[in-house]
Amino acid sequence: MKILLLGKTGQVGWELNRTLLTLGDLVALDYPEIDLASAESIRGVVRRVKPNLIINATAYTDVDKAESEPDLAMAINGTGPGILAEEAKRLDAALIHYSTDYVFDGTKGAPYTEEDEPNPINVYGETKLAGERAVQDVGGAYLIFRTSWVYSLRRPCFVTKVLKWAREQETLRIVDDQISSPTWARTLAEATAQVIAQGRGEPVAYLREKRGVYHLAGGGSCSRYEWAKAILELDPSRQKQSLKEILPARSLDFPTPAKRPMISLLNVDKIQKVFSLAIAGWEEGLRLLFDGS
Repeated sequence: MKILLLGKTGQVGWELNRTLLTLGDLVALDYPEIDLASAESIRGVVRRVKPNLIINATAYTDVDKAESEPDLAMAINGTGPGILAEEAKRLDAALIHYSTDYVFDGTKGAPYTEEDEPNPINVYGETKLAGERAVQDVGGAYLIFRTSWVYSLRRPCFVTKVLKWAREQETLRIVDDQISSPTWARTLAEATAQVIAQGRGEPVAYLREKRGVYHLAGGGSCSRYEWAKAILELDPSRQKQSLKEILPARSLDFPTPAKRPMISLLNVDKIQKVFSLAIAGWEEGLRLLFDGS
């Protein structure tokens, strides 16, 4: 089986680059080797590599900047995945694509299932939803994994920002009205590898049978305030912290170009049942991150 991984230097892509090595002949690329904003680039790479499975771990992820760059965000998040799906179908290959909890507006007040109707409230969410629908419209053998609050120590994210702030400031104010499920990038990568392995080297037939949208995120939930407190408690270099207190705040206290959904929890029952996966709680993932596992 030949696997084409796109986005090898990102948080999830870096982990996938490690976990997929034993599953087939892996070709891992990133920008500028492939440009998801260019149909010509996408088609050229896929037709040259001729993979059996494409995994798209690349995306335009700057939520606030997307508000001022909607065309670029749509090209990468919305149009690009559809072209990948077309090329996968043309080659009789399978596609795994990652999406986000930000396709929802956050007003449900309970965990979102795959049956809930998306209603994005920012450009980033709109473009990611467009990508989902583009893949679904093409059909073929595909899985779409929606995830939330992805983190690692390899790229800037909420975890690295909190650690940095705690070394520079004595007081932190963190919003406590945004609630979701933090997801370690390795959790995503390992779950993806387990799903692929279940296909026993025949990803097209297996993914076509199981195709659809699945929620894949850390188990449980927390606010960003609770998440920050856990990060600081688990920090292996706590002696470097200048922090004396961490206080809860409201999102309204920190205006941003893009609105965020307040409660965007993802229900992960479906993926656990269909693929017999056991999704670890977000606290366990955070502990493993700091343990260096």
